[in-house]
Amino acid sequence: MEKEIHEDCGVAMIRLLKPLDYFQKKYGTWMFGLNKLYLMMEKQHNRGQEGAGISCVKLDTAPGNEYMFRERAEGSNAITEIFGTVNRHFKDVPAEQLSDAQYAKTFLPFAGELYMGHLRYSTTGKSGLSYVHPFLRRNNWKAKNLCLCGNFNMTNVDEIFRQIVAQGQCPRIYSDTYILLELMGHRLDREVERNYTAAKAMELQGLDITRYIEDHVKISNVLKTSMQDFDGGYHICGQTGSGEMFAMRDPWGIRPAFYYCNEDFIAVASERPVLQTTFDLEVEDVQELQPGCALIVKKNGETGVERILDQRGDSACSFERIYFSRGSDRDIYHERLKLGEQLAEPVLKAVDYDTRHTVLSFIPNTAEVAFYGLTHGFRKYLHHKKINTLVNLGHQASEQELQDILGEAVRTEKVAWKDIKLRTFITEGNSRNDLASHVYDVTYGILEPNVDNLVIIDDSIVRGTTLKESILRILDRLHPKKIVVVSSAPQIRYPDYYGIDMARLEEFCVFRAAIQLLKDRHMEDLIDQTYANCLAEEKKAKGKMRNVVRDIYEPFSVDEINRKIVEMLRPEGVSTPIEIVFQSLEGLHEAIPDHKGDWYFTGHYPTPGGTKLCNQAFINYYEKVYKKL
Repeated sequence: MEKEIHEDCGVAMIRLLKPLDYFQKKYGTWMFGLNKLYLMMEKQHNRGQEGAGISCVKLDTAPGNEYMFRERAEGSNAITEIFGTVNRHFKDVPAEQLSDAQYAKTFLPFAGELYMGHLRYSTTGKSGLSYVHPFLRRNNWKAKNLCLCGNFNMTNVDEIFRQIVAQGQCPRIYSDTYILLELMGHRLDREVERNYTAAKAMELQGLDITRYIEDHVKISNVLKTSMQDFDGGYHICGQTGSGEMFAMRDPWGIRPAFYYCNEDFIAVASERPVLQTTFDLEVEDVQELQPGCALIVKKNGETGVERILDQRGDSACSFERIYFSRGSDRDIYHERLKLGEQLAEPVLKAVDYDTRHTVLSFIPNTAEVAFYGLTHGFRKYLHHKKINTLVNLGHQASEQELQDILGEAVRTEKVAWKDIKLRTFITEGNSRNDLASHVYDVTYGILEPNVDNLVIIDDSIVRGTTLKESILRILDRLHPKKIVVVSSAPQIRYPDYYGIDMARLEEFCVFRAAIQLLKDRHMEDLIDQTYANCLAEEKKAKGKMRNVVRDIYEPFSVDEINRKIVEMLRPEGVSTPIEIVFQSLEGLHEAIPDHKGDWYFTGHYPTPGGTKLCNQAFINYYEKVYKKL
């Protein structure tokens, strides 16, 4: 239902380990790498629809010839636009030449061995082509050229910015991607110069110096000196003009990263099923890049995984599993089933165990797997209910009694249909709200009015805007006895600062409900005290800070907050009883035991920067919103 929650982005890389003519002979086209990059990006379209970009590096080009190429575009059709632009370079090339790998290698752009792609959702609110990855840093020395992209958000850009300025640099743009590019580029320069000095000491001259540098550059040195001080979640990918390639994952394991290697190529993506589908692989074929490690491919194709930073935590993002990542992943599919199944008991309680008069459905499509899990939980309940009924019947059942007992089934229907997207040229408030209420439509006639309960499961409830403006109103048209809205995720109480578009506390319906409860019970002193505590925490060293925003929720149970959310989100004129059921924290950890990053729900941030920014978010709320209410 939360149509405006986005993750920062997705990445895709492929490094060909054989010459282009090898791929022409074995796979029928030298464009193997380019085509596979396209497929990997399309398979990750869910991760970014605000923009996209690709880059390519040709190996062993002669001086005077271009060897790094980049193409970027904005908008939801960016992938199509980019690859359309690239393919226009080939449109007028005679077929015989186009199938000649050596001709392509020599004369055609984007005919190279290293490819990198990126899909973007902005978490900063900044737009424009200059913010679309990959970022490119140019230099006349091949080895000093650096192209960078990633799925990340850094929480301490201010600190890194000051470090760079202290080195004497003057960054042109204040953004984590650009600052990372400059910092890493600076360290790459130093690494190249280290090898230049070594080459000169060996009395090498001219291109022999260049070859020595390109053969001896250690990207691990660049990463170790660049990434040590960054705080945040990241999967960063890069390539140099001389042919080095790398992909690195943050030391807390927050953002996902996967790769596959064989004798022909190496591929990297943000999600495992992307690699499986693109290259026809089994689950076991795909490797997960471990926290703090980097996959590094040298110019000569030598490949290895190196530890860059010590692992600092075990905080793989659980929200990736609940919502963002593709449900076709083997493990994610079963986790979402489990999340839904675990909700069966609280949902049964909400409908007073009246399975005969309860219809289950889901909104949106990302909640479909959790819906299957919920229905499975209902079936298990009904199965045991039927057994108990038969065991305790006390007499030989008639055929009609057996029909009545055994014939009861879980009722599922397709209730909601998404019809249109709201057009942004409608700006007047009342008109906009009226249109928003018609984004969804319902299947009429599937409920017995005022008799049947309606249960709708979603993967998460974040802002609650769509519930209030559209969903609850259109569900009420069916005149259910009761509406039960279910979230397969726990209550989202805290912002994210590691790459997901959830930064302001006041956006969360759970936070707004807690604040309103404090007002209702004349406990505003806790709000003022939390503000004072946040100011006090700011004066501490970052690693010593406590997330004092957690204090806001302490006086209330989950059920109390749920009831207040219903009260606040109930549309005017809707009188149908409504109940909200959230996943429990215990249920989350049971369903997703290997992804312990739960800061959205608990406020336990894996990095000091997350805690600092959460306290700052409350200060911003208090000063800009609360004091004006």
